[in-house]
Amino acid sequence: MTDRPLSEPTESGTGKLFHPVAIGHLRIPGNLFLAPVAGYSDRAFRGLCIEYGASFTYTEMVSAEALVRESEKTRLMMRRAPNERLYAVQLFGGDPERMGLAVPIALSLSGCDCIDINAGCPVPKVYKTGAGSALTRDPDRLAEIVRAAATASAAYAAESGHQDASAPITVKIRSGWDDSAITWKEAASAALESGASAVTLHPRTRAQGYEGKSRWDLLAELTAYVRSRWPGVPVFGSGDLFTPESARAMLEETGCDAVMFARGAMGNPFIFRQTRELLETGSYGEIPADTRIASGWRELHSLAEDIGEAVACREMRKRFCSYSKGIEGGAVLRTELVRASTIGEYREILARHGYSFPED
Repeated sequence: MTDRPLSEPTESGTGKLFHPVAIGHLRIPGNLFLAPVAGYSDRAFRGLCIEYGASFTYTEMVSAEALVRESEKTRLMMRRAPNERLYAVQLFGGDPERMGLAVPIALSLSGCDCIDINAGCPVPKVYKTGAGSALTRDPDRLAEIVRAAATASAAYAAESGHQDASAPITVKIRSGWDDSAITWKEAASAALESGASAVTLHPRTRAQGYEGKSRWDLLAELTAYVRSRWPGVPVFGSGDLFTPESARAMLEETGCDAVMFARGAMGNPFIFRQTRELLETGSYGEIPADTRIASGWRELHSLAEDIGEAVACREMRKRFCSYSKGIEGGAVLRTELVRASTIGEYREILARHGYSFPED
């Protein structure tokens, strides 16, 4: 997508496609990340992604306003998975003062290692509040929010006796509002000048939503721009990452420091393992059907522990549709699973298709 010379990765200095990444003082062992995905990046799924090789994970976006208002549901969204050594909480909000109040709440309740600011969500109910992608076209407001978050994080660290290790603030942006307002450079500059330690670009506009092609050429431009102005600050890429090959291509063609899987990881936590294999060896193995279904089964149980059996069973209907894609008999299995309402019903349906699991 671009003939621009590739830049060296921030951390490794070796030119290898799979390498460690530094976000401020954080040292992340690899550069394959799980994006914050609304309705998906709960700790049950994040735990599976870690198990299958995700280097770093993000919660689904959490409302700063709801945190300040002490919403119990919002607090539960931030819990760390048992195997999640490092992770970030993503916050959204359009008010700098409320963001400054929300950051220490998020840090104290979750113990997370990083705070990410959502400046890219294209959903109307988010951007109409001045949050999400509205911030990409309002660099001044984005700068105020990042500054407030960074100040609050530093103050929280000082009060906790860790003033030299405050949780870094990162920002995820879009390329712009629409084709007539491409503002990624202004947004990235505002965020980094105000204390952000990394920036992620989803190179689609707010108007595109998730349609059309993401413009990796803009990601390459952002990577080169940040390296020239803020050496050592990493740039992460998102958008159209559905296979290990696409992740390799993004790293090769844009020079970004890490890739962030979103829709490509839904029902497919295995993409992290496969991508690392591809980057390190040039090939990767396929995931057997029984492994796919067994992973979905474990996710169902983990999710039920967190949100209750009834809600988890409804949620897992769509997730099992993803787990069963491409396997023999998957279409018939999906038509049955979308009616399952209890864990027992899931067990019976899966057993009829040859998948058995130990009794609870």
